[in-house]
Amino acid sequence: DVQLQASGGGLVQTGGSLRLSCAASGYFFDDSNIAWFRQAPGKGREAVSYINSNDGSTYYLDSVKGRFTISYDSAKNMVYLQMNNLKPEDTAVYYCAAVVSGDYDDPLAEYSYDYWGQGTLVTVSS
Repeated sequence: DVQLQASGGGLVQTGGSLRLSCAASGYFFDDSNIAWFRQAPGKGREAVSYINSNDGSTYYLDSVKGRFTISYDSAKNMVYLQMNNLKPEDTAVYYCAAVVSGDYDDPLAEYSYDYWGQGTLVTVSS
């Protein structure tokens, strides 16, 4: 049984930092595309960042470029999202998701991912 668990959310002030973690059980992130999505109140879910564990390629939403960094630790089978200089508009529930590398159509689309974590809430106060 595959389970992803996202953690690390919390309440921070504008300009603060958080590091989100995504842990997997029953699944290895090697040969995968692992993404972070977020859903703000009243809005749809959007892809924030992803990393491909094969070639290390990454993607960032324009609004988080230069502030967020995604990384993959193969030894720990963990994926992280370091979020710096947080802004109130970053407030959302953040989800990690994974799919076998290449086994997807659009890496930015929710439907491409087979496995999802439960979400962790990030609240940035102004």
